[in-house]
Amino acid sequence: MRDAVGSFVGWPSDLIFPDAETPTRPTHKVGKGISRRIESVASQKEVPGRKLKSAAKDIPTTSGTKSQIMMRLEKMVDESDIMHGAIRSIDFDEGVFGAAHFEIIAKEDMQQLFEHDELGIAVIHTYIWYMYVTLMRGTELCNRFNFIAASRINATLITKNPTSVKNDLVDRFMAAGDNTTPSLYFLPFNSGNGGHWVLVVMDLSRLIVYYLDSLSGDWSKYPSMKKTVDAAIIKFRSKKNYRNRKDITWVRVQCPQQNNSVDCGFFVLRFMRDIIALNRIDIPKMYFEEYKSYSRAHLDEMKDELCQFIVDQRII
Repeated sequence: MRDAVGSFVGWPSDLIFPDAETPTRPTHKVGKGISRRIESVASQKEVPGRKLKSAAKDIPTTSGTKSQIMMRLEKMVDESDIMHGAIRSIDFDEGVFGAAHFEIIAKEDMQQLFEHDELGIAVIHTYIWYMYVTLMRGTELCNRFNFIAASRINATLITKNPTSVKNDLVDRFMAAGDNTTPSLYFLPFNSGNGGHWVLVVMDLSRLIVYYLDSLSGDWSKYPSMKKTVDAAIIKFRSKKNYRNRKDITWVRVQCPQQNNSVDCGFFVLRFMRDIIALNRIDIPKMYFEEYKSYSRAHLDEMKDELCQFIVDQRII
């Protein structure tokens, strides 16, 4: 598939599922597609959070209504070949997930953003790319925060081949260095049962795993996920000859809660955004004082940030 980047291709519809294991994207038919390579903007060192806060200030958001930047992007999509089944294949910076990664953007992914619908993996990953470029790249935050691709670690894959998923997780840990200083690994985890998203955050140096779920409950809902994460951490520490001084501690964070059936993906993205913007390695059990709850405006702000990023990167 990657050989087609930069060329016009007739893409068989049965091959366009980079996230086929995550049931949050509906099946769709794709005709002639354009695979477009996106060149990254130059790395800039800035005070962490400055660019993100500036973007939020510059883009006025009224809760429940579409902003100017969203309407602009929606018009671009409406006038593009995406509306007729075309796709975009985007190369991410290798630093985002610790290895080469590309994402396919199609019509339904953009509609999730415009209509505030349940988020699929493509939107989740693209916003993660946005955070990496906007907040992290070229700063010391790259040594403090790491992302794990949800397409490699999710409930459906664990059910099919838990050993392979565990090894993929270990490989991601190995790609980031020795992990002897505190840093966090963000795993947006999809339940595979109705497409619910939760956030699993791992601190390998202190053997702490934070669990953030915008619905009630804890990790006991996903025992195979917990077992796989624990096994991966233990195997990683064994490969590095680290001593397991204590057991792995899981912490359920009392995070903001959604009040509908579609916001879980948005909440997971907002959790990561706030942790990075605050530059916090330790996540309080009662969450951050600054963000005890999320309004619709908090979520709309992220959608506007992503719309602006998609326009700036010339993805459409």
